[in-house]
Amino acid sequence: MLNTSPLSKLIHSQARRYGERVALKYRSYTENVWKNITWREYSKNVRATSNALLALGVGVQENIGVFSQNMVECMYVDFGAYAIRAVTVPMYATSSESQVQYIINDASIRYIFVGEQYQYDTAFRVLKMCPTLQRLILMDRRIERDPMDHVSMDFHEFLAQGENDYHADEIRKRTNELDQDDLANILYTSGTTGLSKGVMITHRMYNTALVANDKVLPLTDKDLILSFLPLTHIFERAWSYLCQAEGATLAINLRPADVLQSLKEVHPTCMCAVPRFWEKVYNAVQEKLETGSLLQRKMLTEALKVGRDYNVNFRLKGVVPPVGLRMKYAFYEKTLIAMLKNMLGLENAHFFPTAGAAIPHEVEAFVHSAGIRMVAGYGMTETTATVSVDFHGYTKTIGSVGRVIKGVQIKIGENNEVLLKGDTITRGYYRKAEVTALSYDEEGWFHTGDAGYIKNGELFLTDRIKDLFKTSNGKYIAPQMIESKLVVDRYIDQIVIIADQRKFVSALVTPNYKLLEEYAQRRNIAYSTMAELCQNERINDLVMNRIDTLQQEFAHYEQVKRVTLLPEPFTMERGELTNTLKIKRPVIAQNYKAQIDAMYRE
Repeated sequence: MLNTSPLSKLIHSQARRYGERVALKYRSYTENVWKNITWREYSKNVRATSNALLALGVGVQENIGVFSQNMVECMYVDFGAYAIRAVTVPMYATSSESQVQYIINDASIRYIFVGEQYQYDTAFRVLKMCPTLQRLILMDRRIERDPMDHVSMDFHEFLAQGENDYHADEIRKRTNELDQDDLANILYTSGTTGLSKGVMITHRMYNTALVANDKVLPLTDKDLILSFLPLTHIFERAWSYLCQAEGATLAINLRPADVLQSLKEVHPTCMCAVPRFWEKVYNAVQEKLETGSLLQRKMLTEALKVGRDYNVNFRLKGVVPPVGLRMKYAFYEKTLIAMLKNMLGLENAHFFPTAGAAIPHEVEAFVHSAGIRMVAGYGMTETTATVSVDFHGYTKTIGSVGRVIKGVQIKIGENNEVLLKGDTITRGYYRKAEVTALSYDEEGWFHTGDAGYIKNGELFLTDRIKDLFKTSNGKYIAPQMIESKLVVDRYIDQIVIIADQRKFVSALVTPNYKLLEEYAQRRNIAYSTMAELCQNERINDLVMNRIDTLQQEFAHYEQVKRVTLLPEPFTMERGELTNTLKIKRPVIAQNYKAQIDAMYRE
């Protein structure tokens, strides 16, 4: 049952309800075990954090920086800050010096909590360029401090300042005076097209979103959640708050690269993820289908076919499957499908919210075929995550992003743009009145920049309006749609469509290097470097032939005519990806101008 206490009181209220039940889990890398934190311990640490923040002199609606990967301490800081009406400003753990410096100065941050060595080193280097920054608080005791560091303190030292509850009266006063329109967070967008903007998220936005999501998702206090997307991302942040408001246990995964190991250790019932996670799972199964024995391939193919018939063609449509199909599915569900889930650590799977990018239809159908309930959704930082989601107990169409939640008004505007109103929609961007004004029309509708339509109560997205390309022949191309269709191929790791003001569609591809090397070895293709292998004509023909197979349904002008295989993946270090791993098209167009131009030479 949802606890509707405001975020400023939520953890303490849950502690009274659940006491010694486990609230949080985290992996101790020194002991290599998962450790538990009870609701009572959680509440105690949040209260100590509130006291310690007041001991530092943190004021009402003051901005506090959190520069860390996912850690339990991030939760203490968030909820400790909410209780004293302070604002937390999270930064991606991979943020560069310039990004961190910009956010600290834009938000006038005095205190910043840092996670591990990289975050400490980065924050310390920008210290002299941030006039407001006074102190770094280190959440990992293993951080090696700079010899010239006289401003940092250990988190345990910080927490000790709040253990005596000297500021109990002030905490109580501020908590009771909290205004629903107080800022809770400033979340800086990852900036695919320009400078980051600080999205203002209020307590009202969170409270409204939690109630609306509770009505349509079957989350309970029996669920065990693995949290692995960055808490800086509104999707993971709002989802984790919902989980805690429901009384579920949250297992916090520190390092994203460890998620597959964590799945097998934690065996969660739920986990929110971006489509990229499921694409990798899909490609791994496709590889097994291509490389396994004839018997393995036949049985797994049959199991997934039966699963697709049962789950996609009947259950998602609200139709009872015929008896014969139910019997077949029951057999595979207990054998091959169970084996597949066990292999991933998903044998206790309840449901898995997925959003953040377009979900390839084939991948979505595959996940449902494997008996895993993917809950597709759509939202933005500006909308407190959820605009729409697959409602529990309602029919579902592959390719839709669900139904619009209660409290959100939607209108399809000019160019089929999705327009929104409601209490979960931000009031604007921090200290950017002009940018804010451009995001709303005269009637107060927020312009998402996404094009879509509603059919039978479900929302479907077609493309990102500002990403539409126009070829020199006057044809419009939706690159994300093409990319989501092609990235399902196991030989393709990343793909970027090129078409704007060009004669035809081409693509930059970062292939699956391991599979390319294995293919070259089987076909006796000699090479000395990855660059040489990527330029090999037979390798290019392999990838192009696989693309041709997938793009048969495209109109002729949408089809990729040429590709360039890149010997290195796109990276955040070169500015090609945002912190949420979205493609920065202008940067890629600049970085690979020579390769792109070469594809259009006669």
